Amino acid sequence: MDRIAFFRDLAIIIVSAKVCGLIAQKLKAPQVVGEILAGLVIGPCCLGWVNQSDYLALLAEIGVVMIMFEAGLETNMKDLLRTGPKALLIACAGVLIPLVGGTLLYGGFYGFDKIGSESFFRAVFIGTIMTATSVGITVQALKELGHLKEEIGTLILSSAIIDDVIGIIVLTFVLGFKNPDSKPSEVIINTGLFVLFSFCLGFLTYYIFKIIDKKYPHQRRIPILGLAMCMFMAFAAEEFFGIADITGAYVAGLILCSLKDSEYIARKIDINSYMIFGPVFFASIGIITEFDGFNKEILLFSAGFIAVALLTKIIGCGLTAKCMKYNFRDSLKVGVGMMTRGEVALIVAKKGLSVELLESKYFASVILLIIVSSILTPIILKMLYSKDSAETAEPVAVET
Repeated sequence: MDRIAFFRDLAIIIVSAKVCGLIAQKLKAPQVVGEILAGLVIGPCCLGWVNQSDYLALLAEIGVVMIMFEAGLETNMKDLLRTGPKALLIACAGVLIPLVGGTLLYGGFYGFDKIGSESFFRAVFIGTIMTATSVGITVQALKELGHLKEEIGTLILSSAIIDDVIGIIVLTFVLGFKNPDSKPSEVIINTGLFVLFSFCLGFLTYYIFKIIDKKYPHQRRIPILGLAMCMFMAFAAEEFFGIADITGAYVAGLILCSLKDSEYIARKIDINSYMIFGPVFFASIGIITEFDGFNKEILLFSAGFIAVALLTKIIGCGLTAKCMKYNFRDSLKVGVGMMTRGEVALIVAKKGLSVELLESKYFASVILLIIVSSILTPIILKMLYSKDSAETAEPVAVET
C-alpha cells in the first residue's frame, strides 16, 4: 500500500467512525460500538473500501497506547492502592477459569490423547488465548459513561493490567513446555525488573515533572513531555522487559496522575486520541476481520469459543468480586468489564500460528470473539450503570 492511498483510507476511517459513533450514541449505545462496526462496514468483509496495512496497524497501536496513558492519568492512586490486593485475586481468577474452560472446550470438540501430547498443548493454547483482557475498549466505555475514576472502574482497570501480565507469563510457560529453547523463568524475572525500573524511574521523573508543573503551570510543554514519557515507557516495557507496551503506557500515566496538572495533561492527550488515534484503533478491529474459509465446523466451534470465553471471565472475575463483599450488580460490572478481548488476544493467537500451536482456521474464531466482546461489553456496562442511575433517581416515599 502506498503512502498516498493511506491518506484516503484515513479519511474514510475518520468520517465513517464518527458517523457510526454518532448513530450508536443516538441509539443509546457507546460511541466505541459504532466505531468498531464502522471498521466492519468499510473493511474487507463488507464494502472493502479499506484494507489493513502497516500504516494503519501502527496508528492503531499508538491509539491504544494513548488510551492507556490517559487511563493512567485519570486513575486515583489512593483507590488503586486500596483495590490492589483485590485486583490481584480477580486477575488470577480471570486467568485460571478461562484457561481451564478453553482447554476443556477444545477437548470436548476434538479431544486430546494425554497430558503432554501435541493435541493437549493445542487445547491449552485455546485456553491461553481466552486469558487475555483488552482494557482499551472497557476504559473508553467507562470514560464515556463517566465512571472510570470510581472504585469499580479502577478495580476493573487494575485487574485487567495484572490479568495481561499473568496471561503473558502463562503463554511463555505453555511455549516453554513445548519448546525447550524458551525459558519461562525469564518472563518472571523480567516482570520483576520492570516493576523495579518503573518505581525508580517514576520516583525520579515525578519530582522533575512536579518542579516543571510548579514553575510552568498549565503550559503545553507539560503534556508534550508527558506524551514523550508515555511513548518511552511503552517502548521500554516491550523492548527491554518483554511486557506489553500498553502496560508501560499505563504505568507512565500512573506516575503522573498525582500531579496538579494531571487533568490538564489528560485533556490535551484526549484531543489527539479522540480526533484520530482512538477511531483508528477501534475501527481497525473491524477492518482486520475476514471470514474466508468459514464453514459449519468452525462456526459451531466459534459459537462455543465465544460463549466460554465470555462466561468464564464473568464467572471467574464476578464471583471473586462477590466473595469480596461487593453487591451483585457491582460484581457483574467487574465480570463484564473484564470480558473484552483485543490486541493481546491477537498477539497470543499470532504467536500460536507461528509456532504451530494454533491452526489458521481458528483465527477467525479469535476475531469474532474480539468483535462480539468489544460490542457487548460497552452495551452491557451502560445498561448496568443506567439501572444504578434509575434507582438513585427514584423518589423516596415519605410517611405522613
